[in-house]
Amino acid sequence: MPSAVEQFASNLNLGVFSKAEELKQRLWFTLFAIIIYRIGTHVPLPGIDPTVWEHIFDSKKGSVLDMFNMFSGGALQRMSIFALNIMPYISASIIMQLLTSMNPQLEAMKKEGEQGRKRLNQYTRYGTIFLAGIQAWGLAKGLENMAAGGGSAVINPGLYFEITTVITIVGGTIFLMWLGEQITTRGVGNGTSLIIFAGIVAGIPRAIIQVLELGHEGTLSTPVILAIPFIVTGVIAFIVFMERAQRRVVVQYPKRMVGGNKMTGGDSSHMPLKLNTSGVIPPIFASSLLLLPMTITGFSGGASGAGWGTEILNTITMHLQRGQGIYMALYGGLIVFFAFFYTAIVFNPDETAENLRKYGGFVPGIRPGKATGDYLDYLLTRITVIGAIYLTAVCLLPEILTSKFNIPFYFGGTSVLITVSVMMDTVAQIHSHLLAHQYEGLIKKAKLRGARR
Repeated sequence: MPSAVEQFASNLNLGVFSKAEELKQRLWFTLFAIIIYRIGTHVPLPGIDPTVWEHIFDSKKGSVLDMFNMFSGGALQRMSIFALNIMPYISASIIMQLLTSMNPQLEAMKKEGEQGRKRLNQYTRYGTIFLAGIQAWGLAKGLENMAAGGGSAVINPGLYFEITTVITIVGGTIFLMWLGEQITTRGVGNGTSLIIFAGIVAGIPRAIIQVLELGHEGTLSTPVILAIPFIVTGVIAFIVFMERAQRRVVVQYPKRMVGGNKMTGGDSSHMPLKLNTSGVIPPIFASSLLLLPMTITGFSGGASGAGWGTEILNTITMHLQRGQGIYMALYGGLIVFFAFFYTAIVFNPDETAENLRKYGGFVPGIRPGKATGDYLDYLLTRITVIGAIYLTAVCLLPEILTSKFNIPFYFGGTSVLITVSVMMDTVAQIHSHLLAHQYEGLIKKAKLRGARR
């Protein structure tokens, strides 16, 4: 079966695309929204000394700031109004999904249809504001405690700076949340994913320049530099193959007698179970948990503090450096854990089996109801093992290359995984719009022929 990219390439031609006016408007709107986002990443946060902050940020390489800066497209490094990017909204969405799976009232609200979905989305927005406010306040307090070269990162620290920082950063996060929803509704693709995608892609040219500079300095050898494009290409091809992989479960629908003498039904279809149901959530969560001690140490002044708590934190941080065996083992274990955990949240085998039973569908050789749910759970567990191993391999291999050869973080497994996944989803949506336009043209032609007759 051809992939979405192959189908898109086979159906896309200048004639069809030029007539798809709605698709062109959606693409232009998406491009305009991304440009607005990129402009906002260069608007500085008031009250910050950019020179001092640049020295501070460079001194904290290797912490969770690198990952957040990658997702924000350099907004954190420039300390702009979009410093938190859309990450609070993603965290609030994940928390809301967890609460929905554990709270019967929220689960019942989810099943109410469009009205319930709107209420859950509103709760997610409130959670975004709450999380962004806490993170913005923590960022403001942390900036006040930072200094480099004899100067403070904040020009005039105090309550006024903290209030303005919280208002500005929370406002920027709310704007990005709204912009992402507008892209999803009026553009092409998932708005939240495209904003993160744009941030990652925007940092690739800088990462390439950094690689060339390291080669000029002699830090990276010429064979390593020449091998990077082939490694990245191989990782991309592997990700595309695994993201498109699925286990198809055959579903049979029984025949029914209609009108006393006519037999209908008896169709057979399949239920696709993705190999990687959890997506990019496991690597993001695993990285955040592992790099959190390093970030806390960096913001609190590292070893300059006193007390047994600081000593324990510094010891943990020392053993969680990239390239360390403990770091690799914990990173892989957390990816596997979150892969199973998130898959269990987004796919409920018992609920799926019950829906099949209501509509008369069944898996050949499996009794409807609980037996079908157990069978789907058995299949999902097996393919999730493969998916977790795939995620671990994609994320650990670049980590090893980064620690051994000092390759920039933008060529890491998480960034490539997000970029490829978003591109595949966006291309599939563009292909769907083109097919819809072709079907509309066929329907109009059929109506015209019928009217002439």
